[in-house]
Amino acid sequence: MADEQTCKYLIPGLDRGLQLLLAFGEQHKEMTFAELHRLVAMPKATAYRVVQTLEHLGFLERNPRTNTFSLGIKVLRLGFEYIASLDVAQVGQPVIEQLRDRSQCSSHLAIRDGRDVIYIARVSAAGSQINQVSVGTRLPVHQTSLGRMLLTRTTREEFERLYPQQSLPGSGPGTPADRETLWQMVQQDKARGYVIGESFFRHGISSIVYPIFNRDLQVEAVVSIMVPFDQIPAEDRERLRMEVRDAAGKISDFLGAPPRADVG
Repeated sequence: MADEQTCKYLIPGLDRGLQLLLAFGEQHKEMTFAELHRLVAMPKATAYRVVQTLEHLGFLERNPRTNTFSLGIKVLRLGFEYIASLDVAQVGQPVIEQLRDRSQCSSHLAIRDGRDVIYIARVSAAGSQINQVSVGTRLPVHQTSLGRMLLTRTTREEFERLYPQQSLPGSGPGTPADRETLWQMVQQDKARGYVIGESFFRHGISSIVYPIFNRDLQVEAVVSIMVPFDQIPAEDRERLRMEVRDAAGKISDFLGAPPRADVG
C-alpha cells in the first residue's frame, strides 16, 4: 500500500530521463539512439523526446561524426559537486577498507586539531592483536608520525604559534628533543612526501603515513597503516608504501586535489 501511495507522486518524465542516464556505464560509454533505446523500457517516440531534452540541457552529448550519445558535462558537474559535499571520512572510508584488504594491515584516517591528531576513521586487519585506537582518539601531534605529516603544510610562523615554547610536552620514544628538532623532522618529511615511523610512538608498532590533499593543495588529512613489527620487513616495505601512497592519491582525487608530480 505504501509503495502504491509513493508511486502516485512520481513524475514519469523525470523517471524516464533518469532511466536513460543510468543506461550509460563502463560497458556503454557511447551509444547510438537505437542501442540506447534497446536498454530502456519505454516507447521509441518517448525515448526520442527524452534524449532530445537531455541533450538540450547538457546531460547528454551527441557526437556528430558517429551520431552517438555519451554523458554530458552536467552529469560530471553533479558528480563533482556531490563529492565536494562529502567530508574526508565519508570519501575515505571505502578507500581505507580496500587498503586494509590489500595490505593486510589496520588502516586509519586522521586530521589535526591544533596540537592533537584525531582519528576520524579506522578499519582493523583480520586477527590483529594490536591494541587499536578508536575513532575520536586524540594523540599529541609532535609524538606521532601522523602528526608530523599533518604539520608539513604549516609555515614557520604558524608552527611557532602552535609551539611557542622551545621545549615540547610529554616524553616517550617519539618525542623530539625540542621544537627545532621537530621542525627539522617535519621539513624532511615534507621533502620526502611520506613518513615511515618504526617504533616511533610505540615499541613494536610501525606505520606508513601519506598526506591527503584538498583542492587548495593543503594537507586535509593523513592515511596510514599500522604494521605490527619493530621494523617493517624489507621484502614488504616498498609494496606497503605504494599501497598507502595510492590510497592517499585516490582520496585526494576525490577531494578535488590537482595532480601532483612530487608525490613520494
